[in-house]
Amino acid sequence: MPTISFANPKGGAGKTTSALLLASELASRGAQITIIDADPEKWISQWGRLDGKPENLTIISEATEDSIVDQIEQAAAKSQFVIVDLEGTASLMVANAIGMSDLVVIPTQGASMDAKGAAKTIRLIRNQERLTRRPIMHSVLLTRTSAAVTSRALKNVRDQLDKAGIEVFSTSIVERAAYRDIFDYGGLLSDLRDDQVSNIQRARENAREFAGEVIGKLRKGGTAAQVA
Repeated sequence: MPTISFANPKGGAGKTTSALLLASELASRGAQITIIDADPEKWISQWGRLDGKPENLTIISEATEDSIVDQIEQAAAKSQFVIVDLEGTASLMVANAIGMSDLVVIPTQGASMDAKGAAKTIRLIRNQERLTRRPIMHSVLLTRTSAAVTSRALKNVRDQLDKAGIEVFSTSIVERAAYRDIFDYGGLLSDLRDDQVSNIQRARENAREFAGEVIGKLRKGGTAAQVA
């Protein structure tokens, strides 16, 4: 089953939030999900210890450069989707996970430092493509964007990506309180109530659109699992 890795050596780019949003949306549809939490901060593992984690979502909290290939392979044999939240460095573990991935999502904020991190990730993907002798599907995901205003910096990053011919998700992850609150309350995005957080419906729609685009890319590549 498909493996989706979230990678960008620039810290704070939105990898963990984006990975959990995708897992939350797919799990809420009944898919069997395994998350490999390879981020040293272990935010997803901490989320998993709160109330509300569904039984169809498994978290692997320990991963190393030696173990991650076996962990991805074993998880893919029993889960519909494997989601890997990678550490914010260009390490051997990151390279190994990318080499095992069907899709690499590169979360990037609208700032030049994030764009440089995305470029470094793409160079790493190109190297892994040469080693594995196969194309590795990848796309930049713009994160923490404003629902109301597109900043000059974000426009500049988008222009740079377009000029470089780098594929970018049509859906961006908008800055929403709900995306922070699931790390405090636990459970899935679909479990949050209107009295807990504002604009929850818009947050759900954003996550649904992102997950739909991920599935669309996987289907195009011939590796999508069946999910409602």
